[in-house]
Amino acid sequence: MLKRLLPSAADFTYRGGRIAPWLLGFILFLKLAIAFGAIFNGHYAASVADGIPIDTYTPSGAQTVLALFGALGVTQILICLLGAMIVFKYQALVPVFALLLILEYAARKGITAAIPIVRSGGSAGGAVNWAIFGLMVLAFVLSLRRRQTKG
Repeated sequence: MLKRLLPSAADFTYRGGRIAPWLLGFILFLKLAIAFGAIFNGHYAASVADGIPIDTYTPSGAQTVLALFGALGVTQILICLLGAMIVFKYQALVPVFALLLILEYAARKGITAAIPIVRSGGSAGGAVNWAIFGLMVLAFVLSLRRRQTKG
């Protein structure tokens, strides 16, 4: 299983399920949309999608939150660009990249569990992120499965 996760340099052939790279591409598209929303419409992303009561903050506090949203958005875009390169050019790395996405999401959840963000009521952002996380896990599992050969 470790060989499927980290292929050797001599054999750089993707042997996982055919759906996994497509699913990973879809995940990257969703993450890009969220990242651009955080950069270009951070107030909406923070207040509506994530339920952060940004309007109750001081102007400098709100500006700090929006700057952090934008910075996280830039980071997510760079991760997605790396993922696109993997999906289109280096598919043998699909399993390890899917695992990286899972670990990155789990680490962010761990940080917000240790340092909770005050939220004002329910927001759709949490459900959307958990759905994307589920797709990440599915892409990872499918990428580790051997392809069915005809014959």
